[in-house]
Amino acid sequence: MGQRSKTPVNAIDGFSEPFDRLRAALEASCVVGVWDWDIVRSTVVYDAGAARLLAGDPALADKDLDGLTSMAAVHPADHAWLLDHVQQASRTGGLVVAEYRVVAQDGTVRWLLSRGRTFKDPNGRAVRSRGIIIDITEMHQGSERYVFSNLSAPVDSLERAADLAIELKRTLESETPPEIRAAADVLLMSLGRAIARSSGNR
Repeated sequence: MGQRSKTPVNAIDGFSEPFDRLRAALEASCVVGVWDWDIVRSTVVYDAGAARLLAGDPALADKDLDGLTSMAAVHPADHAWLLDHVQQASRTGGLVVAEYRVVAQDGTVRWLLSRGRTFKDPNGRAVRSRGIIIDITEMHQGSERYVFSNLSAPVDSLERAADLAIELKRTLESETPPEIRAAADVLLMSLGRAIARSSGNR
């Protein structure tokens, strides 16, 4: 029997190629990224977008980073302020949304919105925090830093969707077809923008 010819993935209905272009555009614009903070081990893992935005180097993606490295790009004037709120979140748990500045590699100042949720073990000890980081420079108004923290508010559909999208991105392996990974990035970007808009109305 002859071998069955394989159709290139990017030739199937032209599906993969547009997603590849969109994925490249997302990575170039640094609109969104995902972070995972292991509170017990005091390490943070970023995807490429978050590594570029917060650590200043996308090559640091998927590596265990210590606190100083993970916040290397944070604006000097916001560093101590942000660290204080991060430590508070690690003690109290729940949802935290914060706006702060970072300094890009070219020296420009960007505004980020970080939305994360801290989880506790059965003994009530905070053990892990996961979230999404969004570049909101274009939609940011004013020059004030901002923190919203609410431990008792119910999880609305947008927050739940963000949690699931973050878990989806973490689940996808490098062997996953590129159009699937690109679709996950598009979903995160859309949720990130919606969260940024809703946070501005809190």
